Amino acid sequence: MDRRTFLGTMAGSLLAAPLAVEGQQPTKYRIGFLGSQALRDDPVTRLLGQAFTEGLRSHGWIEGENTTVERRYADEPRRYPTAASELVALRPDVIVTGLGEPAILALKHATSTIPIVMLVSVDPIGAGIVASLARPGGNVTGMSILASEMGGKRLEILKQAVPRANRVAVLWNPGHQGKAAEFKDMQATAAALNVTLQSLEVRAPGDFDSALAIIGRDRPDAMVAFSDPLTVSHRQRIIEYATKHRLPMISELREFAKAGALMSYGANLADLFRRAAGHVDKILKGARPGDLPVEQPTKFELVINLKTAKALGLTIPQSLLLRADQIIE
Repeated sequence: MDRRTFLGTMAGSLLAAPLAVEGQQPTKYRIGFLGSQALRDDPVTRLLGQAFTEGLRSHGWIEGENTTVERRYADEPRRYPTAASELVALRPDVIVTGLGEPAILALKHATSTIPIVMLVSVDPIGAGIVASLARPGGNVTGMSILASEMGGKRLEILKQAVPRANRVAVLWNPGHQGKAAEFKDMQATAAALNVTLQSLEVRAPGDFDSALAIIGRDRPDAMVAFSDPLTVSHRQRIIEYATKHRLPMISELREFAKAGALMSYGANLADLFRRAAGHVDKILKGARPGDLPVEQPTKFELVINLKTAKALGLTIPQSLLLRADQIIE
């Protein structure tokens, strides 16, 4: 090769190299997502999914650029296994799921190798999902909101806001993991406060008619609504009934207070969804899910709806107003 040919070849290589690098596409990871229909269709809970997406972006994972997301939804728990099998068949790098044990268990039964990140689990140990919070083992990790003592704390807050509340209706789904322990804690607190609880169980959408009819008939002084996918998806109906019957109500999620309930006290789910993105980030970078501790809420927030309080003729004590993380006026 003469000198002129050599220089021409080198120049061509140097010019071509940047073009080749520029033309390379970043490696795309595939993320599976399994959720409830409400998470997709409900404008409020849809914001939780957006919080997770924001969390991914904060770690540099952007859908359409370096990740693709395969989503599957189910309108009731018995349909989760089919949706889970569909996702597993796509062989994603990690699968994310949220809002309760049924979806998590469906995925755990469908695969023991693909990493699974829980956006929200109530009692992952009790449900047999992880061995422990510190060392989950297996292929599942994520976020847990297990805090059975919150049942009693909500009743205490409700009693402070409504001292005359001696008979309290409790609307809850005993079939949802961890809620039985929460109700038991509330019973202990009720005994200490000399409050009588009226348990009203709802396990399916068709149970609300009879449960709410009993509340209308018996006219309790106040009401507690436990939060799970079933009650959350029917929250507007529950709140409208409480408003109609002038019942002060407290629930776990801020979404209830924002929709018209008197108060809410519990973990900020949007924060948990964002933090779960950190687990996905670590897994995509090579971490094993069984080595990543299951995280819990770091803060519980009190939301008070003063507009509702005024409509009910209630004066919220200054001590509660000072504790509130948000006051809706």
